[in-house]
Amino acid sequence: MSTKTDKIDRLAELTAQTESATGHSLWYEAFRRLRSSKMAIIGAGIIALFILIALIGPWIAPYSPTAQLWRGEVIPARSVFVGPRAENWFGLDHLARDEFSRMLVGARQTLLVGVVATLLGFTVGCLIGVASGAAATLGGRAGRRIDSVIMRFIDMLLALPSLLLAVSVAAVLGQSLTTVMIAVGVVQIPIFARLLRGSMLAQGGSDYVLASRALGVRKRRIVLGHIVPNSLSPVIVQATLSLATAIIEAAALSYLGLGNPDAAVPEWGVMLSQAQDFFDSAPMLAVYPSVGIIITALGFTLLGEAMREALDPKLRS
Repeated sequence: MSTKTDKIDRLAELTAQTESATGHSLWYEAFRRLRSSKMAIIGAGIIALFILIALIGPWIAPYSPTAQLWRGEVIPARSVFVGPRAENWFGLDHLARDEFSRMLVGARQTLLVGVVATLLGFTVGCLIGVASGAAATLGGRAGRRIDSVIMRFIDMLLALPSLLLAVSVAAVLGQSLTTVMIAVGVVQIPIFARLLRGSMLAQGGSDYVLASRALGVRKRRIVLGHIVPNSLSPVIVQATLSLATAIIEAAALSYLGLGNPDAAVPEWGVMLSQAQDFFDSAPMLAVYPSVGIIITALGFTLLGEAMREALDPKLRS
């Protein structure tokens, strides 16, 4: 847990350090370095391709993802499957459905789960982080006590393995696609909360905060109008990295049978779960969604790490 919190706290410090070291804005300098980063370009390219497929996949899919047009050719009980061919580029699944069409349509569900889960964690985590950071920065002795209580609860959540926490939440809420989104989002909440709180503490000692307090500006305006906007940069970087984690954890929950109970709805995690029963006779049914999940998560990870490196002066030196 200490390694996880150390990484979060380190990212929270980057904004103040980077802004004070250059004459340009934080995002101008970061974007300038990202344009020359091969890792960022590759990651952004993978993400753009994934989003494009998710958006237009249902329209370019050659067949309906639920149509069983070749039922006579697939006999799972006898380990008879159809591999890649001209009319079915990825072959047929165990119900004689076109695997390529299901991959295209399933990309949208995978993207939806990752984005909604990350937005949930981002929103709730930022609300907690703002409350804790404001209390610690401008709340005096009572505020520091409130901050301490909130952070001890956040540290308890961070101490739990993320997948174990997600499985626990999903088991309580029941099997559904909404459950997966909530479970993965809950896992992200403590990360965003601690990160934003740490970033606000780093900004709390800045000259503009001291000047605002000396001029008698209201504490609420200082927090919401100045500290929070200047503290969001590392949180946005973390959101990019969290998208990769969300996609992997959502797939893991679906693989464990906690995802969408409607097996007819294509989703890469559900497809991977269905393929495990036929891995000996049709291993490619598991390979396709696995590769899709890995490449997509890699794209978000590459872009997120490139953004982190662009913000960190130690990594640039």
